[in-house]
Amino acid sequence: MIYDIAIIGGGIVGLATALKIQKARPDLKIAILEKEDQLAKHQTGNNSGVIHSGLYYKPGSLKATNCISGYHELIQFCEEEKIPFEITGKVVVATREAQKPLLHNLYERGLQNGLEGTKYITLEELKEFEPHCAGVAALHVPQTGIVDYFKVALAYGRKIIQQGGEIFLNHKVLEIKQQEGVNYIETSKLTFQSKLVINCAGLYSDKVAQMSEKDPIDVKIIPFRGEYFKLKKDREFLVKNLIYPVPDPNFPFLGVHFTRMMKGGVEAGPNAVLAFRREGYKKSQINLKELAESLAWPGFQKVAAKYWQTGFGEMYRSFSKAAFTKALQELIPEIQESDLTEGGAGVRAQACDRTGGLLDDFSIRESAHAINVLNAPSPAATSSLAIGGTVAELALKRFA
Repeated sequence: MIYDIAIIGGGIVGLATALKIQKARPDLKIAILEKEDQLAKHQTGNNSGVIHSGLYYKPGSLKATNCISGYHELIQFCEEEKIPFEITGKVVVATREAQKPLLHNLYERGLQNGLEGTKYITLEELKEFEPHCAGVAALHVPQTGIVDYFKVALAYGRKIIQQGGEIFLNHKVLEIKQQEGVNYIETSKLTFQSKLVINCAGLYSDKVAQMSEKDPIDVKIIPFRGEYFKLKKDREFLVKNLIYPVPDPNFPFLGVHFTRMMKGGVEAGPNAVLAFRREGYKKSQINLKELAESLAWPGFQKVAAKYWQTGFGEMYRSFSKAAFTKALQELIPEIQESDLTEGGAGVRAQACDRTGGLLDDFSIRESAHAINVLNAPSPAATSSLAIGGTVAELALKRFA
């Protein structure tokens, strides 16, 4: 059997792409190939659960346009499928005078991105939203919310199957070859044939892209582990909803923050450290080949040389609970080391080009045989249905 489209990767972006294609062209035969024994096991399943508003992203970028439209689509989907979510709002807080211009830049960006209700709040108003938070200036963003993205992804998967799509678990893609306009996709179990490959492989998107491309793609996925602590139950009162710092403009990471979770509890974090394997959720998980590839990549070497002090600080916080606590105390001075218990971790698939650029925007590249989603970190979960629509539009042009 020849499928019209084979989607590699059963995370939230791959599933959303399948949904969008099915909606537009229910006649097309779609196969989703997932290497794990369940859907959404990696970036999606280890997500912080925040429904992002679109505050941070450059106006007109794929992140901005897809996050804002995806936000509304996600909420509608959750309402229709009865998936619990909550629009909590969040505060973004400058803790030092030097951060005030950066906070103002965020405010202006929010206005340009069409966010309604985002506003400066006084320090007295900050105390009303978050009584234990401290700072010198703050914004309130009403659109932000929380949801369990694993449940969202599973709901996507159910709808795909109900509508005639096929999902193949435990099928790791090993090789892709083309012959007479057809892709032959060898997995750990079978060989699939498809007219088009859509690569949504997340942490391995660069590897999968290279399988179908003759020329080097000149982008490497560098895995950054984000480690969390959780507030002990009797200290969860310190956080009402979501508290964010002003992010470092040099990095596409948001810094340590506090997030009330849809499934209960409050997370504090994450930091951002180089993972020693692409799916390395613990410090002890090391893949020497993958680590060597990251360290040898010219782009990563340039990033490390330029921002080694920042990287050292993140690594220090990874090994020092006291240092992690100190970073959290900038936002909530009452936080003590004894208030924190070890939480989980996620790994961000951050694309890095050869010149040392950490790709800030989503990156979708087309070739004769494939569409490769090469960079889709946060806010990809919030944006999933919009990204899926963008990719589906590109794909359907080939089946007009």
